[in-house]
Amino acid sequence: MNIYVLSRNARLYSTRRIVEAGRERGHTVRVIDPLRCYVKISAHRPEVHLKGEILPAPDAVIPRIGASVTFYGTAVLRQFEMMGVFPLNESVAISRSRDKLRSLQLLARRGIGLPVSSFAYSPDDNADLISIVGGAPLVLKLLEGTQGKGVVLAETNKAAESVIDAFHGLNAYFLAQEFIKEANGADIRCFVVGEKVIASMMRQAKEGEFRSNVHRGGSAKPIRITPEERSVATRAARIMGLNVAGVDIMRSAHGPVVLEVNSSPGLEGIEGATGKDIAGSMIQFIEKFGKAGRTKTRGKG
Repeated sequence: MNIYVLSRNARLYSTRRIVEAGRERGHTVRVIDPLRCYVKISAHRPEVHLKGEILPAPDAVIPRIGASVTFYGTAVLRQFEMMGVFPLNESVAISRSRDKLRSLQLLARRGIGLPVSSFAYSPDDNADLISIVGGAPLVLKLLEGTQGKGVVLAETNKAAESVIDAFHGLNAYFLAQEFIKEANGADIRCFVVGEKVIASMMRQAKEGEFRSNVHRGGSAKPIRITPEERSVATRAARIMGLNVAGVDIMRSAHGPVVLEVNSSPGLEGIEGATGKDIAGSMIQFIEKFGKAGRTKTRGKG
């Protein structure tokens, strides 16, 4: 098969591993920077151009689109879909999962356990907003934050009000969420491919930190998840419409709750923690389902 990987940096671990896995299985794999592409929008012959040439339609495309380039990256991916190319993750599913508010609403509508959350822009009663999620301590998140950035733990109601005022001063939309104290700074990343959780790891925040992101100094180790956690992870990915997803779960007193569904999960942390060939599993999924003209494989929320 001829496979394109949409990635801004061919040297990134995840991109390199996907390329290696594809070539090891006999496929032709090329890394394409989506921001350098430009498209011809036509009812009869849609095209993607790069460096003055028309890119031939591959058999499949693997989007590794960062949050900062979601708009343009998904536009390029959508163009390949118009050409009948199979996407590992569909453009609309990526856009859906990147919208934190929309994804929470979709998951809630389908009965997925979530931290109690409140969405706001310019609340006229900060105290009421804070009370909705059970009061301090609580977590406040900018909608556009990634890798733990733009996430604040407010330990008192007064501190929460100060953060809310600061977010309002930035003209920012934000989420307030209950703080799951019993999780002790740990969460679980479930890596879903198709209908299966193929690997899972527990991420533990470093001393004095509540964010468990490995990028912020957290540690990771393999973990055996429960049947309920496995079901929640695969259902969450299905609701988002994603074939490949990193589903972040926290163990709460009232069962597993989903924190986020990531459409472009990194491979380095989970391959290192579990020793599993995640990239190879992604290629195998394409081998099984990647057919010309087939651009949808999952249900939609």
